Amino acid sequence: MSKMYFERQPDAAHDVRELRVSLLGTDFRFLADAGVFSKKQVDYGSRVLLDSLDFVPGGSLLDVGCGYGPLGITLAKVQGQTVTMVDVNERALDLAIKNAQANGVEASVFASDVYDQVVGTFTHIISNPPIRAGKSVVHRIIEEAPAYLESGGDLTLVIQKKQGAPSAKKKMEEIFGHCDIIRKDKGYYILRSVKE
Repeated sequence: MSKMYFERQPDAAHDVRELRVSLLGTDFRFLADAGVFSKKQVDYGSRVLLDSLDFVPGGSLLDVGCGYGPLGITLAKVQGQTVTMVDVNERALDLAIKNAQANGVEASVFASDVYDQVVGTFTHIISNPPIRAGKSVVHRIIEEAPAYLESGGDLTLVIQKKQGAPSAKKKMEEIFGHCDIIRKDKGYYILRSVKE
């Protein structure tokens, strides 16, 4: 069985392509490749997540499972966030670095299995989590988030209802004491919890 996009070194043959997309009213160019998540287009869930976020400029943001970088890069460029992007997939990280540079964005991009290599705290943590990696990975993103959030900071996830949004919401309520569904769109739920 071939290695998936949520593994360190996917083994799919390279198929680099350039995606030209408009996100939050701004045009971007992203390189994508086989072996990374949503290689043919910025997926609908990521678009719904971006459309649901309205961060005050100047915050610090951690994008967990960043893939080739569309979320973090967009929020850095359009909403003025200081962005850190992490992923376990080395191919995705290489693309994220190139994509940040191509779109004129400064970002810290490095390999990390969820939070393993992350240091410090952030105003915001976002993730379009790797559902196919399993519930344990999604729940780890939730369970360990408070340690990496400033007081008053928030965790925002996008998950399809049929792919585990209800269980993720329950886990966020367990860890944070509350969870708001800030948007529903074509089966995608945007879930947010704030660290008290």
